[in-house]
This record gives sequence, structure tokens and C-alpha cells, in this order.
Amino acid sequence: MEEPDCPEGSASDRGGERQTASLPLPASFLEFLSENGLDPAVYSMAATIPRYIRLKPGMESQIAEMEAELKCGLEKVSWLPGFYAIPPEIQIAGSTAYQQGKIYGIDAASGAAILALDVLPGDHVLDLCAAPGAKLCMLADTLGTTGSLTGVDVAKHRLAACRTMLQKYCLGDRTRLFVADGTLFSILPVNSRMRRMEGSIGVEENGSTFREWTSRRSWKDRQKTKKANANGPQHLLATSEPELIYYGKHSGLVGLCKSDVFCPSVDDEACTSGYDKLHLLTNGFKLLKTGGSLVYSTCSLTVAQNESVVQQFLSTHPSADLQKIDLADTWPCRSGGIPKTLRFDPAVSQTSGLFVAKFSKLPT
Repeated sequence: MEEPDCPEGSASDRGGERQTASLPLPASFLEFLSENGLDPAVYSMAATIPRYIRLKPGMESQIAEMEAELKCGLEKVSWLPGFYAIPPEIQIAGSTAYQQGKIYGIDAASGAAILALDVLPGDHVLDLCAAPGAKLCMLADTLGTTGSLTGVDVAKHRLAACRTMLQKYCLGDRTRLFVADGTLFSILPVNSRMRRMEGSIGVEENGSTFREWTSRRSWKDRQKTKKANANGPQHLLATSEPELIYYGKHSGLVGLCKSDVFCPSVDDEACTSGYDKLHLLTNGFKLLKTGGSLVYSTCSLTVAQNESVVQQFLSTHPSADLQKIDLADTWPCRSGGIPKTLRFDPAVSQTSGLFVAKFSKLPT
């Protein structure tokens, strides 16, 4: 099951705008909230929850300049490195700092979910619900100049926004982006299967060897997109393999044959050659290597999409081990309905809300 599609930032921060919910709420919805143990007041707090931004590393010396332009103070988030809170009415999209790729909006709870992964240098990280891209940028920053990052999303236009964001912040060198259904995606990290591909590296295979990525598309690709659009957005997804729309020069693809890169995982190959870190659940767990870590997070506050999903997953996956997130001891969150899971509630955390559970994969 993939992470629900929810925007980065607060209630909504697309284009620097914030949308708020207002009371009164419909009786049927109030009943639904009651069944899930939720206080209806959380839906009237959007206007008071701070907006959160993350500074690109190395930009700390320019904070005073940013504060002058935004006409507000940047309040450092003590429990989350690199994050700052600003008043909810402040719009960042028109600022020079935003346009020059020095800051971007991302909710503090989403940043905590990334920290929970405990990404290390050299890791191969997979985000199976990557759009709109703020978490992907934070992951790329954390990886630095080692490892690899794979982003997957079902919506091509949203994944294209990820591509733009990675390029804007100069974070795409080790990244590749696939348009695909996250519940079916099965392509393993390139570096993990180098021995299998050794005989085909650098060999031209009917013009299908990856060269340096370019934004210029061939006539064939343009016609393919045109046909897909004519048949509806889901047509392409249902009838073809994952579509690679971006790869960085150090992502491991340059010089490799496409037939090898797009070869799906087989049998238990993922246990030894899969991803070190993921950001999904059922299908993601199949692609996780033994000893790897998986974070499942949703912006939903309901039990059905959170604790119930975790319980069902654990009951059918004996090699899944629910992990305590040690960093959370200093986070403004509470325990979820299952021990070791976390909930960022708006009233407690001053964030938009998030559920987080972390798993590791045991040897079978």
C-alpha cells in the first residue's frame, strides 16, 4: 500500500498559498472524526500552524538577508536541523531566496519522517510516493555524493515537478525518476546488480544505451506522450513499463543498456541486492534488502490508514520488525495506537499532522 498522496508543507503550500478548513463541519464528518478519536478542532487550526521551510545546507549565513526580504523572523526548529518556522501568512514563492533555490517549503513532520530513515552515505534509497519533491530533495541532500536515490510516482506531471525541483536545488546527480505505480514497481538499484550487467555495460544495443540525460525529447517520445494524453492519463501507466523521465549523471545509468536497467527483480534478489532505505510499505518491503529500513508515513489522521494498515502488514509479513525511532524522544509527537509508532497531531506538534512507522527487514 502506498503512502497517501498529500502535499508537502502545511494544509497546502502549492505556489506559496495556504488553504484552510473552516467550521462548522458536516454532521457525518463529525461522526467520522469521533469514530477515529479525532478532535474536530484540528481542522480549524490551519491558519495558526506555522509554515516551515528548510534551508539548503550552506545558506545559514544569508538568514538575515532572507528575513529582511520576507519581512519576518526565521525561527529555528530546535528538534529538526535545517528547519525554520515562519508565520503562516508569509508566502515564499515570490522571494529571491526561493527562486534561487536557497529555501523550500516542507512540513516539519515530513522532515521528521525523513530523519527516521537514518539515511547513511552509500545507501540506495527509494521513495515510492515522491511527488511533489520536497522530501526527495531532503533525501538527496542527506545522501550527498554517495549512494543513489530513486523517486517513483504515478502522476507524470507531479513527478516532472520533482525533476524541476531537483535541478533547481542542484540535487539530481545521483537521482533517477520513474513514472510508475508504486504498488507494482520492481526495478532494483543499478549499483546492486553490476555483476549481472557487466557484459552489457558500454555496449550499444540497437541504440538503447543510456547517454547523458537531456531535457530534449525525440519525436518518438513526443508522439508517445501525445497518444497517451489522448487516451487519458492512466492509459500509458496501464499498458507500458515504468517511464524514466530523469536520471543524473552519477545515477549509475550512463553507459548501461536499457534492457538491463528495466529488468525487474526476480525471486529473492531484493533481499541481497535491494534498497537500503524506502518510503512505502507492502511492495516497498519486497524491494527492501535484508537489514534495510522502511518508513511508512501518511498525512491522514485516521486509524484505518495508519494503525490498522500496520497491524495487517505485520500479521502477513513475519520478517518485518517494527522499530523504535530513537530520535523521536526529542520530537513534539506522541505515541500512536501501536507501540513504537508516532503521531504528529496539529495541536501537539504545530505541524499539519503525520503518522510514522519504521520497519526493518529480518533474515528469513
